[in-house]
Amino acid sequence: MGDRSDLPLPSSPYNLVIVLVGIQHPGNLGAVCRSLLNHGYDQLRLVNPQCSPDDIEARNRAKHAGRVLDTCEVFSSFNDAVSDCSIVVGTSGKREVGSKTQMRHFVYPWELSERMSMHTESVALVFGEEGKGLDEDDLLNCDYLVTLPTWEGYPITNLSHAVHTLTYELHRHRVLANQGKDVALPSIVPLERGISSEQRNILRKAIMDIAKNLPGGDERRKSFSHSMIRSLQRSGLLRDEANRMIGGLVDAATALSFVSGNDDWRASRRRKVLREEE
Repeated sequence: MGDRSDLPLPSSPYNLVIVLVGIQHPGNLGAVCRSLLNHGYDQLRLVNPQCSPDDIEARNRAKHAGRVLDTCEVFSSFNDAVSDCSIVVGTSGKREVGSKTQMRHFVYPWELSERMSMHTESVALVFGEEGKGLDEDDLLNCDYLVTLPTWEGYPITNLSHAVHTLTYELHRHRVLANQGKDVALPSIVPLERGISSEQRNILRKAIMDIAKNLPGGDERRKSFSHSMIRSLQRSGLLRDEANRMIGGLVDAATALSFVSGNDDWRASRRRKVLREEE
């Protein structure tokens, strides 16, 4: 799991419980566990499972998420599995029209993540058996339903893929809200892109200095500097990337100045990078 396996799970205002009804395939069970832990969730409940959490295929597919299998709970009825939850959300890819529309009103995953962020109690997210989904009685036991935005020509996904997609969306909401504020969500991949005003000024100055020493006419120098500046800024530079660019560009400007014999420029030019950004 790497050198960060001791990190705690990310926190949420609600407690998420994944409920699988009648799961049949141990490979799917293991893949579900892996998806849960990938996204920082570990509470799994099985209702009348047709495979065992101890199945070797489930263990192999779970990889390092075996702890989810170790702690999963098994129930004999849907109601028992969700009895301590304040909200029960069902899942389905069957989006029939007509009379059944009365019981199949859906939200999308991004709507679900917004709604969940306002809850402070336990929430059950329920998935049905492979190939069948939740039956009518189970659907009626849910408070509302969520569906994936799959193509209507082939809307039903694999169970583990559905769990992965929905837990990803819920975790994505946590990352956007809490990265860098929650010890479980370190800012390894920065959410904010952009450079400081000082970096911008130094970057532009270095590019302009290079342009001044290019052979050819003013039009070529202007075209080079404008194209370089705009290309770099459109790329969404990170601060550490800008620092590396500045170092190379200043060195290039210094070398060109040396070749052109501009000793005054070489004596006065110094690389300027903020101390905290070095």
